Amino acid sequence: MNDLSTTPKPEGERPPRQRKPDWIRVKAPVSKGYHETRKLMRDLGLNTVCEEAACPNIGECWTKKHATVMILGDVCTRACAFCNVKTGMPRIVDQMEPENVAIAAGQMGLQHIVITSVDRDDLPDGGASQFVKVIKALRRETPNTTIEILTPDFRNKMRPAVEAICEAGPDVYNHNLETVPRLYPTIRPGARYYASLRLLEEVKAHDPLIFTKSGIMLGLGEQRLEVHQVMDDMRSADVDFITMGQYLQPTPKHATVEDFVTPKAFAAYGSIARAKGFLQVASSPLTRSSYHAGDDFAEMKAAREAKLAKQRA
Repeated sequence: MNDLSTTPKPEGERPPRQRKPDWIRVKAPVSKGYHETRKLMRDLGLNTVCEEAACPNIGECWTKKHATVMILGDVCTRACAFCNVKTGMPRIVDQMEPENVAIAAGQMGLQHIVITSVDRDDLPDGGASQFVKVIKALRRETPNTTIEILTPDFRNKMRPAVEAICEAGPDVYNHNLETVPRLYPTIRPGARYYASLRLLEEVKAHDPLIFTKSGIMLGLGEQRLEVHQVMDDMRSADVDFITMGQYLQPTPKHATVEDFVTPKAFAAYGSIARAKGFLQVASSPLTRSSYHAGDDFAEMKAAREAKLAKQRA
């Protein structure tokens, strides 16, 4: 009798997709608001991480006219094992992008906007100047919109990049650690865990009033105590807000899901994070960096004010 585990698969056959548990399933987007948001992004030539990263919350967010704009194109210079964004040589930077982002924010009536980007290791500043231009355009055109940015690590040019962006004055600076240090060589090979921690420290050193935020994915094979250590490392860097969500495999070519973490386990991680002193915690299977970002920002701001009032008293 043949051992099926060693029987070669026909050439080109892909491994079967993992069946998602009930708590991770979402409905396909069909609402009018979803299609209006999609059309606006296409008309302005803007990319969104919602689409490029195949976010499971796109239906809910776009229905509510919430979108995370991805600047600097839709081609990344890196190839992380978890990410669905295309890899290759990016096109030239769109000089109209900052104005178009501001137009989108105005037409959608956004109170809070999240701006992220692909990695642009090909650019001398890693793309930092485009973040600055976008922030300035938003401040000029939609001054009441609070701004959250989610940047890459600006490898080998981190300090000047962070200084320039902080000078532009975002309300929230997010940079995700993504996973535990042990898994970096396979999951995030182009980055370094402690370099990302230093970036978050640098933001606070430059402007302590900017809220800092970072997140990790669970289900990649991390151990519970490793997650706790990441929390401690974030708090050592004075990170205000931690997000934890379930990793979902975008395609069979990407890293496999080692475990579907239960909602109860996510709640337990969230309780531990709050006990460690984060101002804001988001921990659930469907949590993503920019999911409910506006509401979370308001709660985080209120938490800081309450903490400062307590200290003064």
